[in-house]
Amino acid sequence: MLNFLIAPDFPPEYFAGWHMFNTQLQRLTDNTIHLHTPADYREQNEMINGSKITLIYANPFDASALVRDKGYLPLARPINKSDEMIIATHADSPYNHSDELTAGCRILVTENHDIELIGLRLLESAGLTEETINFLKADTFQEAARRLIAGEAEAAFFLASTFRSFSRATLGSLKILMESHINDLSHVVLLHPDYAEFQETLRDAFVKINTTPAGQMVLEDLSIPEGFAPLSQEDAEFMIDLIETLRD
Repeated sequence: MLNFLIAPDFPPEYFAGWHMFNTQLQRLTDNTIHLHTPADYREQNEMINGSKITLIYANPFDASALVRDKGYLPLARPINKSDEMIIATHADSPYNHSDELTAGCRILVTENHDIELIGLRLLESAGLTEETINFLKADTFQEAARRLIAGEAEAAFFLASTFRSFSRATLGSLKILMESHINDLSHVVLLHPDYAEFQETLRDAFVKINTTPAGQMVLEDLSIPEGFAPLSQEDAEFMIDLIETLRD
């Protein structure tokens, strides 16, 4: 049996879609695949460190450590679905741009430290630094959105793909102050090195999943309408090098 973990970047409404996606994946590979949907980054890390996760649909920032430190192999990436980060506030906020945020402002962040680093880069033009911001921790982007709408902070950092997957009601209660435009970052599918013999079979399955009506329907439900493309080691290394540059 193979274990497939989905990064906790998606709202609960997507869980049914991921289970249907997993069903399609099992049919294409003729393998039993158990789906894992951790509730937050803490649970994700516990699963990765505590048991052998075969496949991971990882955000680009986690992918860096998984490939460089744990030897995970690149399989595929969604087509035309780059990952950016968003600084947002609640809809009734007086702020309309992140440059208007001032020292001492409260910003909600998750355990995704790379999103936090990019957010700090975007806030350099506002003259803000890690020392002049009051960071508030949230377990998930969904929790950050709820607390931001409740007025617990002036802003929050979000993964853009997660932000845009929020319900219409949630999006209507928020407004974007700033969005990054890096373009070369995306979620990626990675394979544990102990399962290298499955690399081509699994890569082909991800690439072919949009060739059936059922697969296409599932991909549209997950907001990945164009499906997946193969991800080479070179392309994965390029993305990781870009992330490392952003960290420096």
